[in-house]
Amino acid sequence: MQMLLSLAIMIAATKLAGDLSVRLGQPSVLGKLIAGIVLGPAVLHWIEPEPFIHEFSEIGVLLLMFIAGLETDLDQLKRNWRSSVAVAFGGIAAPFIGGYGLSLAFGLTGSQSLFIGVLLCATSVSISVQTLKEMNALQSREGTTILGAAVVDDVIVVLLMAVMMSVLGSGEGGSLGALALKNVLFFVIIVIVGWFIVPHAMKRLADYKVSESVISGALIIVCGFAYFAERMEVAGIIGAFAAGISLSQTRFKHEVEEKVSPIAYSLFVPVFFISIGLNIRFDGLGSQLWFLIALSLVAIAAKLAGGAIGARLTGFGSRSALMIGAGMVSRGEVALIIAASGLESGLLPQRYFTTVIVLVIITTLVTPPLLKLIHREPEQDKQPEAIVEN
Repeated sequence: MQMLLSLAIMIAATKLAGDLSVRLGQPSVLGKLIAGIVLGPAVLHWIEPEPFIHEFSEIGVLLLMFIAGLETDLDQLKRNWRSSVAVAFGGIAAPFIGGYGLSLAFGLTGSQSLFIGVLLCATSVSISVQTLKEMNALQSREGTTILGAAVVDDVIVVLLMAVMMSVLGSGEGGSLGALALKNVLFFVIIVIVGWFIVPHAMKRLADYKVSESVISGALIIVCGFAYFAERMEVAGIIGAFAAGISLSQTRFKHEVEEKVSPIAYSLFVPVFFISIGLNIRFDGLGSQLWFLIALSLVAIAAKLAGGAIGARLTGFGSRSALMIGAGMVSRGEVALIIAASGLESGLLPQRYFTTVIVLVIITTLVTPPLLKLIHREPEQDKQPEAIVEN
């Protein structure tokens, strides 16, 4: 079957490209992302973006965020909530202003420019998570702040998109009040279920006389949380991340992490990395090359600066703040979803769709080396106010 051959090529390519990237002094994830571009329609045409690849990649990113949740220090996440909120707001305001202003300057209409501004607000930290793991920085204050800021960012961007769809789009955006209520209900229910039900459910499952009952239970929880998030119009990756945090508070944390990681990193995560590059098409980009270059520079600089300013204002040192800003640069699958929604609603013209997709890929590609460049041994930063409070 063609699917089996495609899987073999994708897994082999990510491992070889990742190893080469490390040998060249870069995070392995950079090589894996480039492998997707080379294998896909942009270069070799060996792998096409088929439905099974999309499904595998969805599972891959959910497992990636689930593992990130398992490895997150919840106490540190609570202590850093002010920094996370500040980084999220800074990382939304600067890209929105920059994207809106630049789009107007290139002749887009007001509504189209607003949409580009909202799209640049998106953040997807799945690539940053993998890079931080490779640098052993995922559980650092910087890593925890990035994860917290990404959750806040996603919620705000979803609400902004609802406003855009309702006011400027086809009118299918739904009620903003209803969406906000769904978001609130999601977090309330997830906290209750994660705190009170998940630990008891895992204990019961551990007593079942069947093989791998604990791991099966963990996978049921992550899929259930992600499904519930999607139904409540919250990104599925937030549900997966919440599932990881809830399981990290149980005695099964290490067992789950040790057994889920091989499943994720041997099959589903490699397909996720490849799938990002498969979206690249170079057809028709020539006429919009300058817009793409300018928009990419604004997207990277504004997110980096906005996130760094938010971190700096809450007590992080200069290098740590830049690292946090860099971790927020990648737009990833979140922006791809927004772009598809904008195309469907008429807020994003067809001729700009490819440009936006390439922009998303560029921000994703630059994030690993940017983090690598900025990262060093943790600074003895001044503690943020949120850290020193009881």
